[in-house]
Amino acid sequence: MTNGPRIGLLEFFGLNKISEASVRKALAVREGDYLPRSKGDAEERLDNLPGVVASHLEVACCEGHDTILFVGLEEKGAHHFELRAAPDGDATLPEEVTTLYRKFLDAAGSTGRLAPSDDLTQGHVLSGDAATRDLQLQMTPVADRYLADLRRVLHDSSDEAQRAIAVFFLSYAPSKTTVVDDLQYGLRDADPGVRANAARGLKALAVFARLNPNSGVKIEPTWLIEMLNSLSVADRERAVDDLEILTEGRNPETLDQIRDRGLPALADMARWKSLSNALPAFLLLGRLTPLSDAQVQDAWSRGDRQSVIAPALASARKRK
Repeated sequence: MTNGPRIGLLEFFGLNKISEASVRKALAVREGDYLPRSKGDAEERLDNLPGVVASHLEVACCEGHDTILFVGLEEKGAHHFELRAAPDGDATLPEEVTTLYRKFLDAAGSTGRLAPSDDLTQGHVLSGDAATRDLQLQMTPVADRYLADLRRVLHDSSDEAQRAIAVFFLSYAPSKTTVVDDLQYGLRDADPGVRANAARGLKALAVFARLNPNSGVKIEPTWLIEMLNSLSVADRERAVDDLEILTEGRNPETLDQIRDRGLPALADMARWKSLSNALPAFLLLGRLTPLSDAQVQDAWSRGDRQSVIAPALASARKRK
């Protein structure tokens, strides 16, 4: 990291046994300081704290004109999000796939972020921008034609960029029931770009399944819940987005899984000082309580987060 941007907020997660004060001391920066000169050196100092298995620093924009520095720890005995080792095969995508993807990126930009105007109702993302949408519509017949190639690359290619394109196109396949497992598989890829595209595709599938309950599309929440324990903030936030849709009907089995495997992670996120980052997790956490979505939103509006966080944590203690 350079020392140009200043830290507007420090946000922590994964601190259960280790104190925030000891983490701040090892980090050696505070709000108002420049970002650490070396991300690797800062993470090494955190890794050397007693009881720490791994750490991760992630910078996000913005708190005012300054950045947010997320500081994540995995402590010994904490829930662990297990990623697969990257494959070592040499499978590659057909040129028609990569050419269309490059055109899509030129039209949409390279961020891959979903916009409020995007349409997810067809089980894949369709942009509100006409030119981008036209390219996305071309992806469905291409994905159908090269389905076997896409799967082979996702499972066997050592090239993470190729795997990211493959899982992106798989979400556009016309038969949604046939690609659910592929997208779930992508959630545990070693590369964050692959995981991002898999979660993006699953979000659209979750919307489609909710609107079409007889479609046969069933998304198991297990790996999305496990992703809540990732050291990557981006992973966590994408998992929250997808789980918000999957829990709309408050399925008790899904909520129990979240209590068992994702509750500490959600509580950490719901406490963040950055409101835009905290709100989605807070709303999802509210579904672990008897409160209605409207009551949870009202608690947020009043600034009374503890009235939701406390009963969510208590619900887990009752199960034990």
